[in-house]
Amino acid sequence: MSTNHQPLDPNDENQALNPEGQTGAEVPAEGDQDLAALLEAAQAQVVQYHDELLRAKAEVENIRRRAQDDVAKARKFGTESFAESLVPVKDSLEAALAVPDQSSQAWREGVEITLKQLVAAFERNLMKEVAPAAGDKFDPNVHQAISSVPSEFPEGAVVQLLQKGYTIADRVLRPALVMVSSGSQG
Repeated sequence: MSTNHQPLDPNDENQALNPEGQTGAEVPAEGDQDLAALLEAAQAQVVQYHDELLRAKAEVENIRRRAQDDVAKARKFGTESFAESLVPVKDSLEAALAVPDQSSQAWREGVEITLKQLVAAFERNLMKEVAPAAGDKFDPNVHQAISSVPSEFPEGAVVQLLQKGYTIADRVLRPALVMVSSGSQG
């Protein structure tokens, strides 16, 4: 038997180890067949795991792309409901302007009806008015103080509303502009 001291090539399936740990051209032993079967099974499992990994990666990419599309559509069409609510208001204003020679009473009634339509549109779209009354406590989250004046109200109370504010779904769209009490006058 010749002795070969060359290293084993892991890619050469024809190499085999003899009982002394040397390479030779002998037929693989029964234990080697078990190892070959185990290796083949492990390689098949690696291929399966690789395939599952690629499929999972593709699915994550699809989910990410769908989420981006959903966000883009939400931005694009997010105001659609609100716009639909405002169309009848515009129609009413145009109808009022189309009628010549109206009495002031007819104009007033038309404006009141149009205002009701606008309020209903705001309510449908979760838009609420912020209009503190005189004496209400100043809330910096929804009010903006324009000035501080002495008054009969306690310090930090709203003295006068200058402009209404608005919120949409509890998010401030515009704060109410107010004058705040600095305390008693004397």
